[in-house]
Amino acid sequence: MRVNKIGLMAVISFVSLAMERVWGGRALETVYGRTLPKEDGVYGEAWELVDRPQEQSVVAQGLYAGKTLHELWTEQRELLFGEGLPDSERFPLLVKILDARDDLSIQVHPPAHLAESLAGEPKTEMWYIAEAAADAQLYVGLRTGVDRGSFEKAIEQGTVAEQVHAIAVRGGDSIFIPSGRLHAIGAGLLIFEIQQNSDTTYRVFDWNRLGLDGKARELHVAESLASIDFSDIEPQMDVPQGNVIALCEFFLVEKFVLAPRTTVGNARSERFSLLTIVEGALEDASGQRWERGATVLLTRGHEHLSAVLPSVVLRTSIPC
Repeated sequence: MRVNKIGLMAVISFVSLAMERVWGGRALETVYGRTLPKEDGVYGEAWELVDRPQEQSVVAQGLYAGKTLHELWTEQRELLFGEGLPDSERFPLLVKILDARDDLSIQVHPPAHLAESLAGEPKTEMWYIAEAAADAQLYVGLRTGVDRGSFEKAIEQGTVAEQVHAIAVRGGDSIFIPSGRLHAIGAGLLIFEIQQNSDTTYRVFDWNRLGLDGKARELHVAESLASIDFSDIEPQMDVPQGNVIALCEFFLVEKFVLAPRTTVGNARSERFSLLTIVEGALEDASGQRWERGATVLLTRGHEHLSAVLPSVVLRTSIPC
């Protein structure tokens, strides 16, 4: 196959999509310097890279400006992304920034073997903690002694929170969230989320609060009970294995701490990678610069980007 070198050497950035959420805040503006759609809005999520029927990343500038991620994936997959990748209709990953000023709902994503029967999509994800308030915590898995029976009683009594395992966290921590793991992000956390391309979430408890429309938010109790892994008792935060902070069949996530003028490139030269800048800034050989919070796509064959400042970077690739 003859390959256009210009296509191979592209660094592609996309327009971020800010999503209002009842539990969100303004960190996208105050931390990352972004202009938010509403001056009084609360924004819990920024979708940095997405190929969904209703939400679509659009290239911000350069050779592919105005193209959607879906168009790149379907029309130029081998050229830009590499060979041997999943034969999926849509780009298989989704990258978000989550700004939790309040607790998220206690929720679960359906495992692959049940998702279709529950009219959903499986969703495995990982979280990297960018910032954490002093008392911030995650709710992950079940407490010792909890089983399905006691959990169902807690739903009836409104005491689900007492059944869920809470973990204190700090900036730089990470955790893998497979489909079936009960979880919630606690207040005071700024998180990078890397996940399968899915938007199925089953809420089992939402702290008895109202949504932005003033109405109680929908719960999915039957679907949640079918999806929860009741053997998942008191999991802990992950321990990095070298640079690797998450590895599953869907994604490989590595963390790099870079001094100025050091570089990071593709995990494999023949495949694309995503670079998410947690701290610092990166630039290419031409001097084009990307600041913290940005996620960029390094196309196949691209050599590297250089750290402008002391930087922390997450590199995501597909391990197949």
